Amino acid sequence: MNSEISFSELNLSEDVLSALTEMGFVNPSPIQAQSIPLLKEGHDVIGQAQTGTGKTAAFGIPLLEKIDTQLRYVQGVILCPTRELAVQVSEELKKISRNIRGMKICAVYGGESIDRQIRSIQSGAQIVVGTPGRVMDHLERGTLKFDQVETIILDEADEMLNMGFIDDIRDILQKMPEERQSVFFSATMPNEILDLTKRFMKDPQVVKITRKEVSNPNIKQLYFELRSELKVEAMVRLIDFYDLKLMLAFCNTKKKVDELVEELLEKGYSAEGLHGDMRQSQRNIVMSKFRNGLVNILVATDVAARGIDVDSVEAVFNYDVPQDSEYYVHRIGRTGRAGKSGMSFSFATRRDYNGIRDIERYIKTTIEKGNIPSVEELTKAKNERLSTQLETEIEAVDTEKFLPILATLNEKGFDSDKIAAALLSMVYKKQTHTYQEIDFSESSRRANTRGGERDSRATSRERGRSDRDFGRDREPSRGADRDGRSGDRERRNAERPSRFEKGPRPVDGSQTRLFINIGKGQNVRPGDIVGAIAGEVGIPGNQIGQIDIFDRFTFVNVPNDVADKVISTMDKNTIKGFKVSVEVAGNK
Repeated sequence: MNSEISFSELNLSEDVLSALTEMGFVNPSPIQAQSIPLLKEGHDVIGQAQTGTGKTAAFGIPLLEKIDTQLRYVQGVILCPTRELAVQVSEELKKISRNIRGMKICAVYGGESIDRQIRSIQSGAQIVVGTPGRVMDHLERGTLKFDQVETIILDEADEMLNMGFIDDIRDILQKMPEERQSVFFSATMPNEILDLTKRFMKDPQVVKITRKEVSNPNIKQLYFELRSELKVEAMVRLIDFYDLKLMLAFCNTKKKVDELVEELLEKGYSAEGLHGDMRQSQRNIVMSKFRNGLVNILVATDVAARGIDVDSVEAVFNYDVPQDSEYYVHRIGRTGRAGKSGMSFSFATRRDYNGIRDIERYIKTTIEKGNIPSVEELTKAKNERLSTQLETEIEAVDTEKFLPILATLNEKGFDSDKIAAALLSMVYKKQTHTYQEIDFSESSRRANTRGGERDSRATSRERGRSDRDFGRDREPSRGADRDGRSGDRERRNAERPSRFEKGPRPVDGSQTRLFINIGKGQNVRPGDIVGAIAGEVGIPGNQIGQIDIFDRFTFVNVPNDVADKVISTMDKNTIKGFKVSVEVAGNK
């Protein structure tokens, strides 16, 4: 079927068409154009397509059209691998069904009150979207019944397999009515998923969107050869050079997520982490901040990022080259959405080169090699942006009210050029960071024998750490418990000691020492304190001073001129999901 057709040609109800129009959608994507007619005809369907191709609407629109809103019981079930994706799918369906009177959609997942979910189901939900573990919990409690279910949908079936949900999925499918419509959507089709399709589907129709159709020409893809210890410096230079406002960074381990967030905060960038060790309430807070632009950089592992759907993401950083080429497709698919342009930056150390080549073969596209901006290029880019901002301001501002100040300075002997230069200097100091000339290339290790040997030893130590960390801290795979909640088991992994915790130092006259009533007992790290204060109060993270974390409380030094604002903003606020009390430390 031609994907250039419009939604109005797919025989959809006026309620759904009007919602799609309100959402700005006119033409279906290839997966939607091919899947919707088959599903409306009642066929079982296997849909194979990557993230960002419109899979939710492809299976969601026919399901919504099929629901009888006069009946107040569950008629459709959608299984998703993560809590975030379950929420995303349910919210998307609510948008599409906004004009359908009586439609009720309920999301069920771990980490949220099961009693609230029970009330939502019992209030007449016709569609339940959930993670396999929580759906099984409801089945075992008898709070979710399948006897009237007509449609079962598996979204990202391969990821549910990777997370160890195959037994739960099999149990759920076995409990479904014999007469039903079964829909499997998956980026790949491993043997275990194919076995499920043979056992639980009836003459399924296959819709496959090839990688060529998936590739997004709006995404500029670059990779950079560099030494591992310079990744953070490279990242902030790219952020500043391209003046990025909203971006995602992907790491292969939870530990690396925490480390990167901490280093970005120390450099004054607004960043938050997202991984499997976080409680659902924490994850919800982080995602809310990111969607609302209160956090500029979201650092995540691949599994935790499932369900992130923010159209305005400008760039994706592959801080670690993914272990699986499929993950690369999922990662970069989170930028360049809704017709906007996007960028993908991959950092490759010497041992990552083969991984880049594998990705190129997989996506059938050459990834261009890029160069980290030099100090001169950064300065030029910032000067050009500042000049443009000034031109806009000159056109828009009422200059008359500032002329008396200018006249006073002229009378004191300062000419207008010097005054303008001084003002530019004040603005520039707030917008720029201090950079040094650095050779980012791997070959620079061997610039001299002694330095090369030191770097080589450091790289070996780092490589050893990285390999051990990956085996220990990677996101849950097979064997993870329901909803992928293996975080508690992995908390025993020792965290890297922070530079903030090497012992207290005196508070100088420019800082105020504050007391916060949470500490190590709540798994609080320095990065959490910096991120919360910087994000909520709106001050650069590098203005926050000494942080001393104890078992049940924390001391933090902040500049005197913002101390009252920090207290008024953060007192009774939350850090890592805990409501906190903040006050001047005094003699505590």
